[in-house]
Amino acid sequence: MSDHVRDLVLVREATERLLTAAAKLDNAAVAGPSRLPSWSRGHVLAHLARNADALVNVLAGRPMYTSAEARDSDIERDAPRPLAEQLDDIRDSAARFQAVGEEPADWSRTVELRNGVTDSASRVPFRRLIEVELHHVDLGIGYELEDLSADFTGREIAFLTDRFAGNAAVPRIQLTATDGRQWSTGRADGEPVSVIGAAPALLGWLSGRREGAGLDCDDALLPVLPAL
Repeated sequence: MSDHVRDLVLVREATERLLTAAAKLDNAAVAGPSRLPSWSRGHVLAHLARNADALVNVLAGRPMYTSAEARDSDIERDAPRPLAEQLDDIRDSAARFQAVGEEPADWSRTVELRNGVTDSASRVPFRRLIEVELHHVDLGIGYELEDLSADFTGREIAFLTDRFAGNAAVPRIQLTATDGRQWSTGRADGEPVSVIGAAPALLGWLSGRREGAGLDCDDALLPVLPAL
């Protein structure tokens, strides 16, 4: 099974987990704050639906979003909706993404995402998986980084360390998970800063979702990472 096919299965499973968990909320909880600054849970749910449609655009060769302003305004428009509408929208947009993902295509082609970022089409399903899994955590409804699979956590750490690799604002960093897995990122020069901890804690720090509690950094302060 190729990576994109496997990832499409994982996306479907992760989406069902999120829908099942979110269905236990009520309208007041949807309007309540998420773990993301200035976003309600409704903002997170609206973003998940619009992101699915945006990735459909990417796979179809269209711009991911009409503009950054349109992206933001769509989320603001959809955030106040009641729970039932939010869940229907996520379910329907997820089905559209799955349908496009199952069409015959050249998965080795290069596609363009936001801000001029390019990637292989085969990585788009994993990018969607990141959105669903991490934003499920961001809802703050009982799904934590520790609940993510070891496979996903390792792949997402690798994805994030790749994004920081070569960034002059990030020192050379050697990350070691307590299960023995290792990654490196930041500048290529200089003495490496060693950061050690459980993989979920490393992921939380790299993704800006945690400040680094539980991580060991040679008795020094953790490096400050730029915003993603």
